[in-house]
Amino acid sequence: MKKFSVKAMVSIGMLSSISYVLMLLNFPLPPFPKFLMVDFSDIPALIAALIFGPVAGILVEFLKNTLDYFMTGSDTGVPVGHVANFVAGVLFILPTYYIYQRMKSHKGMTFALVAGTTSMAILMSVLNYYVFLPAYTLFLNMPAMSGPEARAMIVAGILPFNFVKGILMSVIFMLMFTRMKTWIERQQTFKNA
Repeated sequence: MKKFSVKAMVSIGMLSSISYVLMLLNFPLPPFPKFLMVDFSDIPALIAALIFGPVAGILVEFLKNTLDYFMTGSDTGVPVGHVANFVAGVLFILPTYYIYQRMKSHKGMTFALVAGTTSMAILMSVLNYYVFLPAYTLFLNMPAMSGPEARAMIVAGILPFNFVKGILMSVIFMLMFTRMKTWIERQQTFKNA
């Protein structure tokens, strides 16, 4: 396992805290089901990944969701939603990180964010169909959804929601990245020194 310096651990802790606060500032989008909430908590995880590597981004996602679970709990008593949020965040930041490492430019970051958004939207649709929706119905003691009902919910709600969420996060991140690119590169240089 990769060892982090004290500076990296402190930075990961701070970015996790920021991420947790951003997770609390979630809001629904009117055309989508109310349980689907938009937040920008994956942005600090992406910054951590760009500076300290993908493990740091995953750690920020993990710590954010762990904090939120212990502070706010879960409707199911089991952190199904938190696991889903963690997986969605990882599916967004990892493709973005790896593609940007190959194409270090504004155009490369734009392409990386599109790939991260697409990855998150498509893979979360599959995971919701096979894992998360059945887990919710199980732990909430609700009647199981039929296959066509689950597909309809995913196609009409979850898939477009994740695309919209990814686009919103990408726009906000690109506005920040335009100003922070030099600083992020300098932090990467210090990390490697």
